[in-house]
Amino acid sequence: MDDGYGQDGRQDFIRGAKDIAKVVKKQAGKKVGRSVDKMADEYTKRSYKRFEEEDEDDDYPVQQSQDGDGYYRNDSRANDDEGGHSDSTEGHDEDDEIYEGEYQGIPRAESGKTGPGDGMAPQAQIRDLAQFEAERRKDQEELAQQYETILQECGHGKFQWTLYFVLGLALMADGVEIFVVGFVLPSAEKDMCLSEESKGMLGLIVYLGMMVGAFLWGGLADRIGRRQTLLISLSINSVFAFFSSFVQGYSSFLLCRLLSGVGIGGSIPIVFSYYSEFLAQEKRGEHLSWLCMFWMIGGIYASAMAWAIIPHYGWSFQMGSAYQFHSWRVFVLVCAFPSVAAISALTTMPESPRFFLENGKHDEAWMILKQVHDTNMRAKGYPERVFSVTTIKTVKQMDELVDMGEGTAWHQRWRMKLADLFNQVWSNFLAIFSPEYRRTTLMMMAVWFSMSFSYYGLTVWFPDMIKYLQKQEYSSRTKVFIKEKVEHVTFNFTLENQVHRNGEYFNNKFMNLKMKSMVFEDSLFEECYFEDITSSNTFFKNCTFIATLFYNTDLFKYRLINSKLVNSTFLHNKEGCMLSDFSDENSAYMIYFVSFLGTLAVLPGNIVSALLMDKIGRLRMLAGSSVISCVSCFFLSFGNSESAMIALLCLFGGISIASWNALDVLTVELYPSDKRCTAFGFLNALCKLAAVLGISIFTSFVGITKAVPILFASGALAAGSFLAFKLPETRGQVLQ
Repeated sequence: MDDGYGQDGRQDFIRGAKDIAKVVKKQAGKKVGRSVDKMADEYTKRSYKRFEEEDEDDDYPVQQSQDGDGYYRNDSRANDDEGGHSDSTEGHDEDDEIYEGEYQGIPRAESGKTGPGDGMAPQAQIRDLAQFEAERRKDQEELAQQYETILQECGHGKFQWTLYFVLGLALMADGVEIFVVGFVLPSAEKDMCLSEESKGMLGLIVYLGMMVGAFLWGGLADRIGRRQTLLISLSINSVFAFFSSFVQGYSSFLLCRLLSGVGIGGSIPIVFSYYSEFLAQEKRGEHLSWLCMFWMIGGIYASAMAWAIIPHYGWSFQMGSAYQFHSWRVFVLVCAFPSVAAISALTTMPESPRFFLENGKHDEAWMILKQVHDTNMRAKGYPERVFSVTTIKTVKQMDELVDMGEGTAWHQRWRMKLADLFNQVWSNFLAIFSPEYRRTTLMMMAVWFSMSFSYYGLTVWFPDMIKYLQKQEYSSRTKVFIKEKVEHVTFNFTLENQVHRNGEYFNNKFMNLKMKSMVFEDSLFEECYFEDITSSNTFFKNCTFIATLFYNTDLFKYRLINSKLVNSTFLHNKEGCMLSDFSDENSAYMIYFVSFLGTLAVLPGNIVSALLMDKIGRLRMLAGSSVISCVSCFFLSFGNSESAMIALLCLFGGISIASWNALDVLTVELYPSDKRCTAFGFLNALCKLAAVLGISIFTSFVGITKAVPILFASGALAAGSFLAFKLPETRGQVLQ
């Protein structure tokens, strides 16, 4: 039916409306972003709509779906319309602009950016915010249902598995970061002259950095996108992990590891949220649990690389005494590879379409979902299947316009943009404590804290207990010599684990040897000669040195406790650190081996949780695993040997991993998409805080008592399992 205007008349109308927009924009005289363009575009669409309503011969009829919304094309036109073409893109002259968010051929619903006052007179721009939020809530509910239907149509296949391995690398990088500092400390303390306090701070700084990073990147991911935020966080991690392998001073190394931790802190909150938004309801719990496997792989990778690299002291070089690059620095460099690989792979993957839809970007989301559908269908041998979705519900957006005049300096503009972004992130964080989510958030905080406090506290306490038991066994083999007299003897072999009391040594030579755990008490050294001595945990207490020469030794005066020096001289003392002790090669191998076994032990728990997550539910998995872990804590009282402690470490790790997997899945599903990363990041930051407290408290009781760590761990796990039952079950629900 002829509408009386004709095709040329319609195009003239569009050109005229856009010419008006240009004139208005020039007369405005201010840089107001693209709000005028959007208003003109919206006006053009609404005015042009009357042409479409009068046209009874519509070329593209829309078939209503079962829920009454026009989401799918008529099958007779599906194949013809796959490329997507619209009259809205026709009629542009050379000066026409392509407006942001303009309809360019992909069928969609009316623009999602419909904030208060768009296209209205100034006096009508104040909207009822309660009504706006109600409309937004309704849009989100409709989007959740439709999005699940679309994911069902897209299927689960090649695309999801590709994304699985890409995000797995990012999760693997997080697992590696946890182990790096613990593995390099025995070697790094020699190069950096670390005291016990410095070593403790270096061990905790990674958790502090990850705590800051989880909160920061989680909040940003809900505002600027999952993929973009993850790329930024992994890049920061890679850069400072690389720098940390070359810096020489303790302060510089500490700063680099802190910033590296800040970078990798965004990995867990973003990875799980990102992946969940590509998974259909029946696949979500299982495949998020499979994703947790990469954290285990990261621990295995770190243990294997430490075992293969650090003990090879020949893999080093130095430039004078100022710059040294030893094998442990090579290990730190190698541990940055998973993060670099994740960045490279992530550049090939798209943004989450759910994030785009939540932010009113229909076309971008449609293209990504079509890519998911086509990739999976081609891999399954059905390339002829067409993505039948034409329009997807988008959530109404509140325009947040920052008016910046032409004279505003660039740094002021950036400051205003950053302030606006900060306000958005902060308001989103406060929203998870709104009445609607307050109870859920507080309960999740308690569960996350109790789980992290007990898990990290015990996993660090186990290796420290093993070291303590090793030291006890070593001390039991100490040889004691009393009132020995030695004259004119040359000692050129290793002296180890001995105590000499009331001895007399006359005209003896101690040359080219190592002293390990040697103690001389109330002894006399007269006309003796010490040359090229390397010592650890060696002390001279209440001894007298007469006419004795120390040449090129590390027997610094702090090792001479209440001792007298008579006509004795120190020449060319060795430069280096005044260490009270250092671990030998066998001890280092034991650390790597124990960590390798403890990490590998979580494999059965990962498999069981993945297979049962969607069958028994998240709450039963979380609470059940926590109860069994609580019971296993009481077996710690029987850990009186090194082998028994290793077995208990593996048992606890294998059981508790199911709780972590269930908690990750539950956190993803309890919060809506626009708050998911923010909530996950905050809870993960709280997790790292609890880890710092648990590690500090549990390790303080090593060698004192086992009762306190057992009671703390079991009490925290019992409380966590009890609170878990109070949370809502999310199995079988669409992603909010």
